[in-house]
Amino acid sequence: MTDLLTPVMSSDWDSDASWKLSRYEEVGGYRAMRKALDMQAGDVMSLVKESGLRGRGGAGFPTGLKWSLVPQDNPNPKYLVVNADESEPGTCKDMPLLMASPHTLVEGIIISSYAIGANTAFIYIRGEVLHIVRRLQQAVEEARAAGYLGANVLGTGFDLNIIVHAGAGAYICGEETALLDSLEGRRGQPRLRPPFPAVAGLYASPTVINNVESIASVPSILDNGIAWFQSMGTEKSKGMTLYSLSGHVKRAGQFEAPLGVTLRQLLELAGGVRNGHQLKFFTPGGSSTPILTGDHLDVPLDYEGMAAAGTMLGTKALQVFDETTSVVRTTLRWVEFYKHESCGKCTPCREGTWWLVQLLMRFEAGTAEPGDVDKLLDICENIGGRSFCALADGAVAAVVSAVKYFREEFEQGYTTPAWELFPYGKSALFATEGDPR
Repeated sequence: MTDLLTPVMSSDWDSDASWKLSRYEEVGGYRAMRKALDMQAGDVMSLVKESGLRGRGGAGFPTGLKWSLVPQDNPNPKYLVVNADESEPGTCKDMPLLMASPHTLVEGIIISSYAIGANTAFIYIRGEVLHIVRRLQQAVEEARAAGYLGANVLGTGFDLNIIVHAGAGAYICGEETALLDSLEGRRGQPRLRPPFPAVAGLYASPTVINNVESIASVPSILDNGIAWFQSMGTEKSKGMTLYSLSGHVKRAGQFEAPLGVTLRQLLELAGGVRNGHQLKFFTPGGSSTPILTGDHLDVPLDYEGMAAAGTMLGTKALQVFDETTSVVRTTLRWVEFYKHESCGKCTPCREGTWWLVQLLMRFEAGTAEPGDVDKLLDICENIGGRSFCALADGAVAAVVSAVKYFREEFEQGYTTPAWELFPYGKSALFATEGDPR
């Protein structure tokens, strides 16, 4: 089963000082950058477009196509913004990548900026991960000292400056237009579109916003070619990606594998669900993606496979829960998060998530009344699709999918507290003293 893994971005994570420029160059780092700078910018963009690389941040929009939407005749400066505001519950792929190999991102930024004609790039990262902020800043300075950044990069006439910007820790700033408002010094709130960022983004100028993994995938494509990249993945979901497994598994962690792998295969790599237990449900891409159950173990984890199953690939954050877990409790915790992180701009999201929490607390306490499940779904119907961004849709997805697969468990909340049906200590990852597990 280990042959299933395709370590590319993660291939050097276990090396000593893998984050250093010297080590990165030893394993071929910045070779792709040199190759790209010898090409025409349009040819670099076409190569990425033809490769089939799709955004690794959630939506799966074709990366090269996104770049091509930037109007080259616009007189304003063009910007590249890397979204490193990894905040989705259960998601933990970008931070390990930046910790172990920040130069992979820096090289990807140089290539991507050259392709779209940007001379300034921003990395927007969560301020709480101070150790990674410092590591990124160190990598940028190393690249600058080596002549890979600044004026006239490697004598090519191309100028590029990378700015590492630490955000204030708002989940909403993971939404690309809220991120832009935050970068401009305003409160992070989503913008009404159009205009889209490609036309009027940062400082009302053409802007490309990509996820960390999307940009970090670019150097390997330039270095190894389209055929190599397309040899992995499925017909419409090409290449390799980072899957994050957490929860009730024996060996949680990052697994870099081709798109289209199944959870059953990844669970085998992770040693399976913890001893004596079985899979109950899982998130395919973080808490904002509709949950799936054990019936979906063999569904391909790619964009098309997940869509066919009624969910999304999202950030590929596979949170695994066994039969000791209360779906009611889990859904409540997720919705509490979305209520807390709602920016408050849109009434359906601001008020709706508050009401969802009130109802879910009743289910958890066993004080819900007959008909409250339908009331829960009715509130969801009045929230989803009625806000500027997808935060509200994520809250709704958590609730609707939970009721879809475990309605009876919610209905038990009419009479019985969830903690009696599913003692919460039993679902803890680590056994407490005296626990027979």
